[in-house]
Amino acid sequence: MSSSDIFIGETIGTAVLILLGGGVCAAVTLKRSKAQNAGWLAITFGWGFAVLAGAYLAGGVSGAHLNPAVTIGLAVEGGTEWSDVPLYLGSQLLGAMIGAFLVWITYYGQFRAHLTDPEILAAQPLEEGLVDQETAPKAGPVLGVFSTGPEIRNAVQNLATEIIATVVLVLGILTQGLNDDGNGLGVLGALVTALLVVGIGLSLGGPTGYAINPVRDLGPRIVHSLLPLPNKGGSDWGYAWVPVVGPLIGGAVAGGLYNIAFK
Repeated sequence: MSSSDIFIGETIGTAVLILLGGGVCAAVTLKRSKAQNAGWLAITFGWGFAVLAGAYLAGGVSGAHLNPAVTIGLAVEGGTEWSDVPLYLGSQLLGAMIGAFLVWITYYGQFRAHLTDPEILAAQPLEEGLVDQETAPKAGPVLGVFSTGPEIRNAVQNLATEIIATVVLVLGILTQGLNDDGNGLGVLGALVTALLVVGIGLSLGGPTGYAINPVRDLGPRIVHSLLPLPNKGGSDWGYAWVPVVGPLIGGAVAGGLYNIAFK
């Protein structure tokens, strides 16, 4: 597999993953969207289909890792060369940012309508860290379109949740979803992984929103911080390390467990 294959496959595949996954979050969240308030089932199945689409697009090119946790797990397991890891991770981050940007373009009018709606703004808490709380702008609830956040902010629990969920994901990929080369998802593996992502979302997604993918959270969070969205609120950088570190640890643990238990 060449460097250009890795770059093209991971960039395009991850961009489609985030476009469709972030798109379902936007559809459920934003005012003037036909899917507003469709609920958690729509989000979990939307993300599952997003994984399926991205994996099918990239599977024959780069192995469709689409996730640094998967790349790390495969490197620990031995299916991916450690020298290829930086290229995989960089391509995935770029793709995630492209996908998040495309979500903004697709839902541009809905973002504007949502973030300028007096009813929406009145329901939001004042931005943290601002001295004059009487005149401080209120934050719009759109960070969740781009990135995850915990329902109960407890760093230890939040980190453990992301580690556990990612171990389940990466073990599932390693045991059922490897292609003939052993370095990524095959056709059947893409379907199994998509269903696994739905299951993880339904079962383990409640506490943190189940990032289970560092670039799925970090790339769109960077885009959120840069986009000219009125009343968008902060990007919650104080929490941003959890959905990056947790899945990376989970991926490494899954690779080690696979070598111990399944080889």
